[in-house]
Amino acid sequence: VFLSLQLFGTIVWILVASTHVPLPLLQGWVMFVAVTAWFLSIVFLCVFLFGYANRIAVNWNQADFLFHGTTFVFYFGAFLLQAATTSLHHFPRKFNSTTQEKILGDHEYNISIAASV
Repeated sequence: VFLSLQLFGTIVWILVASTHVPLPLLQGWVMFVAVTAWFLSIVFLCVFLFGYANRIAVNWNQADFLFHGTTFVFYFGAFLLQAATTSLHHFPRKFNSTTQEKILGDHEYNISIAASV
């Protein structure tokens, strides 16, 4: 489970970092969630790999449940924000401009869809 979290967290991190950022606050939160969850899952994995779990008197089943539950809530919120950013694809960048430059180009739109999924 931890390795899949590492893999998908890294993919989200790369996809969001490679897109044009029309709304820095929204996509900044998505990056924060991806990087933080990635880092914490590395720490959690190291606790088990190096045997610290046997030395620390914690209910690890409950800690695992809380970690993954919290990560799910944060990733779901990040998904909603990334999907909201992606849905703005067809709106013009400047409403007063005569040019119809989109907020996200076609390439950034495709990457943003992949990051949302």
